[in-house]
Parts: sequence; C-alpha cells; structure tokens
Amino acid sequence: MANTSSARKAARKITHRTQINMLRRARMRSHLRLVEEAITAGDAKKARTALTAAEPEIMRAAQSGIIHRNAASRKVSRLSQRVRKLGG
Repeated sequence: MANTSSARKAARKITHRTQINMLRRARMRSHLRLVEEAITAGDAKKARTALTAAEPEIMRAAQSGIIHRNAASRKVSRLSQRVRKLGG
C-alpha cells in the first residue's frame, strides 16, 4: 500500500496507463488478426488492405512502448512478405 501522497498518485497513474496500454495492445492484436485471417483464407486483396490498416497500428504501439520498435518492424516486414507471397 502506498504511504505517501505521491506514491498514491503514482499508483493511480499506473492503473490508468495500464488500461490505456491494454486497449492499445488489443487494438494492435485485432488488426494483426485481420491480416492473419485474410492470409489463411488466401484473399490477397483483403490481406493487402488489412496490412495497410495494421501497419500504422503496429508502429503506433511501438511508439508508445507497447512493443519494441524492432519487434514492430519485424512484424510488419514478415507480414508484408507473406502478403507479397500470396500474390498481393
């Protein structure tokens, strides 16, 4: 339990930031899931549009510290490679 007023405020801020980070992570994962579903379905056009929507979300997550920026770049690179291979 927090003893000082600044520690109590820090605890409040941590819970608030945790909620925001969870929402951002969920939004990123939802976009990733759309790309994955389009790839497994074999729909190149749908996969391409899902990837163009997912890329800024992934990079935004990296910018806010949800995932590492190199991990974000790696995800985008590997997804775009799979979409290209699909014929998109």
